[in-house]
Amino acid sequence: MANKKEQFFKKLRQKYRLTIYNDQTIQEVFSFHLSRMNVFAYAGLFVILISIIVILMFIHTPLNIFLPAYTDSKLTRNIMDNALRVDSIEKEIIVRDRYFENIKNIMQGKELNNYESVHDTNIHYDDINFTVSKHDSILRNQIEEQEQNNLSVIENTKSNNKLNNLHFSMPVKGMVINKFNLDEDHYGVDFVAGPDEPIMATLDGTVIFADWSLATGYIIQVQHENSLISIYKHNSVLLKKVGDHITAGESIAIIGNSGEQTTGPHLHFELWHNGIPLNPEDYIAF
Repeated sequence: MANKKEQFFKKLRQKYRLTIYNDQTIQEVFSFHLSRMNVFAYAGLFVILISIIVILMFIHTPLNIFLPAYTDSKLTRNIMDNALRVDSIEKEIIVRDRYFENIKNIMQGKELNNYESVHDTNIHYDDINFTVSKHDSILRNQIEEQEQNNLSVIENTKSNNKLNNLHFSMPVKGMVINKFNLDEDHYGVDFVAGPDEPIMATLDGTVIFADWSLATGYIIQVQHENSLISIYKHNSVLLKKVGDHITAGESIAIIGNSGEQTTGPHLHFELWHNGIPLNPEDYIAF
């Protein structure tokens, strides 16, 4: 057994000469010595080198798509990215088409299409039940208590006698930045306040309009007694809907920056009596 091993290793170390001759002149061109062990070693190094090159090609070249694990993760990510891009493009196309359609309506003297007021037909609004939670009642009581001191009495005798004894509530806790001016077609007063500040009803009444418009964003209008209407514009959220009965000081919206005519987060507040705009500062002590 030992002799066979010795003979085997002896054969591995035994060297051979590889000589290349010129076929025509029989002149030796190239010659070198090799053993079986050298052949195995060189062959092994060659296989390892080729394997490394192939692996690098699969990792750093487009051939990596043939790797199952890499293909699954990258393909999934590409599909998601492309789906998001397609969705964004579809939305941009819809917005562009609606914009062109409204331009066409303006040129033809037709009414503008208010797409924001279109309800989602997939939602069954008849099945929605509104309930007053405990936290909502606590919040309402806190707001009403905070705003009780903001009530003021109309002192301007130039106004209609029916309005002299009405008690108005401040529509929002803020500061007046733009006053009533008929010459500039500014039929109300602009207030600035803190972010997410609640908008309060100035008198008891019923909501007659609560929707979105292109120019002034989210609007809510309240009908009061004595043919008096209060209007609140540029809101971010409307808390009431048409038909709701509200009391003075009750939260009806959240201050915002909606609409094309807005110049920043604020409330545009108007008072109208029998179709005539009134200066709110004549009736409310800001």
